[in-house]
Amino acid sequence: MRALLWLLWLAHFLPLWILGPVGEALGSLLFIIMKPRRHITLTNLRLCFPDMPEQERVALARRHFQAYSRSVLERSVLWWASETRLRRLIKIESELPLNTLQSGPTILLCPHFVCLEIPGIALVLNSSLSICTIYTRQQDAVIDAALLKGRSRFRPVKLFSREQGVKPIIRAMREGYPFIMLPDMDFGMKDAEFVPFFGVPTATLTATARIAAATKANVVPMIATFLPGYKGWKVTFYPAWENYPGDDMTEATRRMNAFIEARILEAPAEYFWAHKRFKNRPPGQADVYTAAAPEQN
Repeated sequence: MRALLWLLWLAHFLPLWILGPVGEALGSLLFIIMKPRRHITLTNLRLCFPDMPEQERVALARRHFQAYSRSVLERSVLWWASETRLRRLIKIESELPLNTLQSGPTILLCPHFVCLEIPGIALVLNSSLSICTIYTRQQDAVIDAALLKGRSRFRPVKLFSREQGVKPIIRAMREGYPFIMLPDMDFGMKDAEFVPFFGVPTATLTATARIAAATKANVVPMIATFLPGYKGWKVTFYPAWENYPGDDMTEATRRMNAFIEARILEAPAEYFWAHKRFKNRPPGQADVYTAAAPEQN
């Protein structure tokens, strides 16, 4: 792993017009050899886009592998490039919501797009704010240390494990730390409900709505995607959701999923399809990853 990390460090010296195509070529190779992840990706796409021709789904899955591999190589730039270079490469396409962020507790909603590391960096580079978020410890200690250092090199970050629950997060939010929340993975049925995602009943965390209700926090979505021509990344901060969450936590969670769906349709290859988003099923429904139709290449 040290050798891999050293190669990644060397990669940050390269321009994006080299890193991008190399990452995409690697993604094309991984699409061929990583059959289990390819199967998960195609299963997710079949469920979410049932009317899409299979040939188009396979092409979309391949583009996703390319986008994800590209994002991993470009992470070297995020971890080691100069602040000047990052400012040049990260374009904020909307008004930075500083007034909202400074007016009280804030949840920065960051769905699982492949460029999800970018919005937090854009925020700290353009404000005096520090952030808090949930962190999953990596199995390899060297990678874990590099990831932690890369994420906190411009500003201290408060990191909490999922096992700690919501109390330390709420405390940090009340101390003025915006909470970067990644709400769209299947972590089981604890604090989750089956809510439609592209029409499929999906185990979805209700934590966004519950934390917003408990803290009276503003919910500000933020999405990063690639700029064309390997010129960097664009970040969009969306207006804070009005009247959120309301009295119905399930309806608020359905509203969140609908927002994420709309953003996926704008950049479908850049959403993280390789995760088992439909791992937990409603009672009586089969495991979709073993019951899925055979692949067609």
